[in-house]
Amino acid sequence: MQTKYISLLFTFVFASSALFAQIDRTKAPESGPAPKIQIGEYKSFELKNGLKVYVVENHKIPRTTFSLMFDNDPIMENDKAGYVSMTGQLLRNGTTSRTKAELDEEIDFIGASLSASSSSVYASSLTKHTDKLLQLMTDVLFHPAFPEDELEKIRKQTLSGLAASKENPNAIASNVSDIMAYGKNHPYGELTTEETVKNVTVEDIKGYYSKYFKPNVAYLAVVGDISFKDAKKLVKKYFSDWERGEITQPTYDSPSAPESTYIALVDRPSSVQSVINITYPVELQPGSPDVIKSRVMNEILGGGFSSRLMQNLREDKAFTYGARSSISSDDLIGTFTASASVRNDVTDSAVYEFLYELKKMRDENVEQGELDAAKASIIGSFARSLEEPSTIARFAINSAIYKLPEDYYQNYLKNVSATSLADVKAMADKYILPDHSNIVIVGKASDIADKLTTFGEVKYFDIYGEEYEPAVASIPEGLTAEKVIDKYIQVIGGEEAVNKVNTLITNMSADMGGRSLSLKSVKKVPGKMVMEISMGGNVVSKQMINGDQASVSQMGNNLPVDDNTKEQLKMSAYPFVELKYDELGVKTELKSVEKVEGKDAYAIEVVYPSGTKSTEYYDTKTGFKVRESKTVNTPQGEMVVSTDFTDYKEVSGIYFPHTIIQPMGPMKLNIKTDSIEVNPKVGDDTFK
Repeated sequence: MQTKYISLLFTFVFASSALFAQIDRTKAPESGPAPKIQIGEYKSFELKNGLKVYVVENHKIPRTTFSLMFDNDPIMENDKAGYVSMTGQLLRNGTTSRTKAELDEEIDFIGASLSASSSSVYASSLTKHTDKLLQLMTDVLFHPAFPEDELEKIRKQTLSGLAASKENPNAIASNVSDIMAYGKNHPYGELTTEETVKNVTVEDIKGYYSKYFKPNVAYLAVVGDISFKDAKKLVKKYFSDWERGEITQPTYDSPSAPESTYIALVDRPSSVQSVINITYPVELQPGSPDVIKSRVMNEILGGGFSSRLMQNLREDKAFTYGARSSISSDDLIGTFTASASVRNDVTDSAVYEFLYELKKMRDENVEQGELDAAKASIIGSFARSLEEPSTIARFAINSAIYKLPEDYYQNYLKNVSATSLADVKAMADKYILPDHSNIVIVGKASDIADKLTTFGEVKYFDIYGEEYEPAVASIPEGLTAEKVIDKYIQVIGGEEAVNKVNTLITNMSADMGGRSLSLKSVKKVPGKMVMEISMGGNVVSKQMINGDQASVSQMGNNLPVDDNTKEQLKMSAYPFVELKYDELGVKTELKSVEKVEGKDAYAIEVVYPSGTKSTEYYDTKTGFKVRESKTVNTPQGEMVVSTDFTDYKEVSGIYFPHTIIQPMGPMKLNIKTDSIEVNPKVGDDTFK
């Protein structure tokens, strides 16, 4: 037995040696054949009005989905930017025969979903409810009421989102990057602002709907547990009377990459991180042979976790949680983008590494192993997408819209596998432009600006992409944090009046996405405070401090209170804690003059006994406190949360801010003061 084993082993070794001897190691091994895929079948037909319909049968689940998409090019919205998006939102908010509430009730009754946007209408339900579903879907599509009151709700929500985005560095970077890449005279570079949203009328929305919601530019995908015969019958029943209309699609000049790379810096003084976006437009049409090849190239550069950018900036340098790049095709104009959020102190180093990787990708050949890994990742992602029946319909519609070859998706993996090292190099030469890039950085200019000049000219832009020359404001000689705070105390009423405040009750209210919040704060010297937030008459959050006793609850559940939370509650218990900084061991330092909502403000760093820091901003002219910023830890890293104080009004001889703008997730919460009582009677039982 042992002899047979040894003999077999020698035979294997010899055979293996002979095999390896035949391999020419001077040549890279050829890629294996592309895996064969079976893209499910679809059937299609077209109504006389021009509506193109694609049906994909899938009887595994008794559910059917109808997805309607409009192939309209974007338009310039000018001083009413935002109305196209609002058209889609309002479409779903009531018809001429059903209010929004009635529509919601009927949809819920059959367990369906129905949504709309400016370019699509989507509906899905159990197959047995298909007829009812199409009644509701076509009522929304053909008979929208565009009610004025619903428009006002959408306007309010949109304004709230825009207010929040003004403090979101990623949103700012995205907006400014779009302007840099496309220009303000291109729809991709047009910004929706609070001013443009306020200009939108129902007539604007009705005008867009009547002009662009036409069947001859529409594609309907029917996917699910339905036969082609039944689908055709239903579509004819509900969509045949839809009248076609002639639409002249707008044309635009194609933007181009900048002549030379420069830094577009958006100064955000409160930032502890910099958002870096490297971007420029590229001429890359859908269906072009370059689309697949450039995707393979980008997968190596920054498309996934194992990409060069991720491995360099995250794994090797630990600059960021993630660094990625993308290259996208578009029938108007494509774009290349590389981005990351990094610490202030490594901003210039991160830009260097980005440009290093871009130049390396362009100037050097990639390794065969990188190419093989990129192909495998793309092939896996593509194969997984085929598990969804809707993918088949999407492929069919894309082929029709972009006039792709009939076998484009059938041969997709074959073309991915055929991408060679030479193809990757050619794509990098053509589309990677480190010397012609817009480098948009949103961060604290005083910390990063000087170090960025090595990469090109540094130009300053505001959050709307308007270039400006920064005014260098300096701290007046002899001015200290103590003097700034003393002035604040004087302008709000004076130290004598402020010191007489022993109890304070403040009632506030806010609207959160259509829901009303009530906030009540009761403070009593020394060291007592309770704050309750209510919704619909129910207390949803409560914070209390009474000396060393502190509690925090949400929805009736008590939460743990750590030392930092207790410290902040103690500080909040004082009606005017600024007067107590010395007594409480709080250190202050006047750091700089910075912009808050376009106005100069003194930035004072406040360090609490625990070491926790915040920055308080005092208007240089009025003396009022206008903002407080704190750094909080999140799963995505450190973030700065800023609370703004505006609309100061006098109550009992003291000026209080009557509007407080507080971040609330992706929104900004505008908290309005309803009433303030100075020195009312407050019993100690209030704080139990």
